Amino acid sequence: MKRTFPILALLSLCVPVLSAQAASAQSVMVSDCWVRSMPGDVPSGANFMAMNMSDKAIDLTSVETDAFGMAMLHQTQTSGSTSKMVMVDKATVPAHGKLAFAPGGYHVMLEQPKAPLKVGSKIPLTFGFSDGEKLTTQCAVKPAGTTSK
Repeated sequence: MKRTFPILALLSLCVPVLSAQAASAQSVMVSDCWVRSMPGDVPSGANFMAMNMSDKAIDLTSVETDAFGMAMLHQTQTSGSTSKMVMVDKATVPAHGKLAFAPGGYHVMLEQPKAPLKVGSKIPLTFGFSDGEKLTTQCAVKPAGTTSK
């Protein structure tokens, strides 16, 4: 009995941690990821759909890939007849909602390709979220003229 109590006490401390990790592991999802294949050292862009299944908004805060030297969150902002791409620190995916990363809006700017991209191949992107979750998905490489999934 003297041994059982400390073990039960320790297990009771671990259960909330394990539950939080299990809930976090399924809070976000990324689908329909694709990357434009651009010639030479021309920067490319990654597009996808981010989905949040949790009760709280979650921020996408980082993207990493070994296929490029740099990956940054960007948003296209339009003012009148001019548009510009602006680097952003985060993109908020609403609770129980979706956020599209698509041409003309949010996207991931990929610079300094380490090798030419081959149309039809896939490259991995790792997404980092404000709740600590990291998610890796394979992104299809599509021709330069592609405008949607």
